[in-house]
Amino acid sequence: MSSPTFTYPIPDKFWIEKLCHWADQQFDFFAFSNGNGYTYPEEPFETRFFAGNRQLTASELWSEPTDFRKVGIIGYDFKNRLEKLESNNPAFFELPELCFFEPSFSLEVHGKTILSEEELPEEFIQQIDGIALPQCPSTACAVTPQITKEYYLKTIRTIQDHIVEGNTYESNFCQAYSGSFDSWDPIAAYFRLNQLSPMPFSALFKAKLQWLVSASPERYLKRKGNKLIAQPIKGTIRRGKSAEEDRVNKETLAGSEKEQAENLMITDLMRNDLSKISETGTVQVKELFGIYPLPRVFQMISTIVSKLKEEISFSDIIQASFPMGSMTGAPKIRTMEIIDELESFKRGWFSGAFGVIEKNGDFDFSVIIRSIIADLEVKKLYFGVGSAVTYDADPEQEYEECGLKAQAILEVLSGK
Repeated sequence: MSSPTFTYPIPDKFWIEKLCHWADQQFDFFAFSNGNGYTYPEEPFETRFFAGNRQLTASELWSEPTDFRKVGIIGYDFKNRLEKLESNNPAFFELPELCFFEPSFSLEVHGKTILSEEELPEEFIQQIDGIALPQCPSTACAVTPQITKEYYLKTIRTIQDHIVEGNTYESNFCQAYSGSFDSWDPIAAYFRLNQLSPMPFSALFKAKLQWLVSASPERYLKRKGNKLIAQPIKGTIRRGKSAEEDRVNKETLAGSEKEQAENLMITDLMRNDLSKISETGTVQVKELFGIYPLPRVFQMISTIVSKLKEEISFSDIIQASFPMGSMTGAPKIRTMEIIDELESFKRGWFSGAFGVIEKNGDFDFSVIIRSIIADLEVKKLYFGVGSAVTYDADPEQEYEECGLKAQAILEVLSGK
């Protein structure tokens, strides 16, 4: 955000939630990103709020530089425009592959203070503070997995056959949960999810009647000037129930050759992606196999940085690197074909990217995982979970890992 000059105190802890309800009534689009105060390599999301009514065309998204920000989503199936690929699985509901808007209203949040580039009306803070939150918001929605455990285990073994045949080295196979509802409050669901599972790339996004409720732990790409940063996550273990169990689990993940092999394959894939658009010799692994604590899991995260070539555009960067390698596998293109053959659903926004592009071309995008995607018109929602499948993966353990990743979302959707 460029030099906010006006600051205002936030009256109470519910003010941002009230702001979201206000924006829902006033705007077709809004977004709230929240880094939740994490100490994260290259910083988490900034805590910011954007709202507007003007959806951008594809040409406006790719054009640069511009005198306005762009906030939105690149759906996973945008891959089909970048490579000769298809998405033939059924969609739960149709979602735009590109969905960006121009904010006409922006705020930055620092602790208990709001920062604004423009002076806000004197009564604005009090007006939002006076909004009454829904008394009994509905976050409940009965969901069912799209595939059985038996089918999942069988599919993992099929992927391992592909690995033996040399078609893939690692595949991120995902399953989906879906459900229908009469009434569902995405704003309440977001704040409940963020309470249960605060993440460094948490986000709430509204596009008319379609919503993203995200508790993502993963960065796709960040640009700061000519510096590009990728941070793939591969490697997961649950948090312990005691300090000692926590320490043992952390050490187990850090020393796991299997998890390191998974992470290294994707780190190498991202190094290769970044090398296409970076100056020769500048692609570096800043941290390999970093272990970071999140509310319910430890994650193994690697950080790759590079120096962009001159005249490289946002379009060039997406062409070279999308979708995030951690959500596909390696080699990327053949593995995406295998994924589409074996998965039961069209991913849509899931495993795409959400983020903000600044006026100067800098940007920060998360990977859309640990996220609920909903359509209030058709009254349906879904979410996906997956894990990396390698030759030595244990199908039962992979299934358990998916359940661990789904846990917080299932608690939100239980309505409790």
